[in-house]
Amino acid sequence: MEKKVIIELNHITKSFDDEVVVDDLNLTIYENEFITLLGPSGCGKTTTLRMIGGFVDVDQGEVVINGKIMNDLPPYARPINTVFQKYALFPHLNVYENVAFGLRNRSDDHLVEFFHLEKADPKILKKQIQEKIDTAVKESLRLVKLTGFENRKINQISGGQAQRVALARAIINRPKILLLDEPLAALDLKLRQNMQYELKEMQKKLGITFIFVTHDQEEAMTMSDRIVVMKDGVIQQLGTPKDIYNEPVNRYVATFIGETNIIPGVYLKKNLVHFMGVDFECTGYTFSDNEPVDVVIRPEDFDVVDLKDAKLVGKVTESIFKGVHNELTVDFSGTELFINTYETYNVGDSLGIKVDPYEIHLMRVEGHE
Repeated sequence: MEKKVIIELNHITKSFDDEVVVDDLNLTIYENEFITLLGPSGCGKTTTLRMIGGFVDVDQGEVVINGKIMNDLPPYARPINTVFQKYALFPHLNVYENVAFGLRNRSDDHLVEFFHLEKADPKILKKQIQEKIDTAVKESLRLVKLTGFENRKINQISGGQAQRVALARAIINRPKILLLDEPLAALDLKLRQNMQYELKEMQKKLGITFIFVTHDQEEAMTMSDRIVVMKDGVIQQLGTPKDIYNEPVNRYVATFIGETNIIPGVYLKKNLVHFMGVDFECTGYTFSDNEPVDVVIRPEDFDVVDLKDAKLVGKVTESIFKGVHNELTVDFSGTELFINTYETYNVGDSLGIKVDPYEIHLMRVEGHE
């Protein structure tokens, strides 16, 4: 079944003080997907999000939502809600009133249409609208697991609970699209990890398109259907978490997404690459014979073997216990590699490795024609 396009960014460009922050960006986003804009501070991800939401004007290009160009429409006129990093809750209102705010702010005519009510006597209609708002608030709080918190003051809840209230307020209007600008950044590690899973679960239940901004690659990998890796206002790679992790297109993506080893090598011929003085079988790549390449191998993709069976033997220079595995730094005649293993090795121990062909990823050397 073909995916329905909900947002198209066509040649979007934005500058601040003559500095290009987003540079001719093109992106298609589909209905009901969880897509993450990932990159360090200053890469243009938040500016891109704010142009989608209408909070920042586009210098060039088009923001198309549901087939309509929306460049000139203000945020409230777009089928979008936003959850900001600082939540923007009203401290003088309790949890119920904060969540209901987005509905109470609408006209009765809009709410009659929103709740599919029949026209009636104003007093009866007012009662029906209030009952519908009560139900909607309770359902939104149930989704964010805050049932029973309706009467709590904002200063009586934790940071994680405040984040959930902000989410409940955003989803009560049933937006087609929800923008999330680093909403988990202020939470402690354990709570942030819990919220990652809950956000993904919520997105699936609601069927809303989530556009999430973060600089945390683990966060992006955990939640996203697709990740947009950005640098200097340009998309470096777009793909599923698995594709981006296993098949980075350049050094920037390879080093930004998880720990990795990048080793200079030479593509000798089909299915054979030479690096660190040894020939290794590889698979799935087509370069010119004897072309320089960058060899990418993730720390967990090395096979630690008996020294007699090893393709390479090195000395352990650092060993860190990480609970499930050990993170080793191993020196191979002047080249240091990061290797993860379940076995225990101490500094000074000899260690032998080999690599399966499908665990070796090759990239064209940047700047090499």
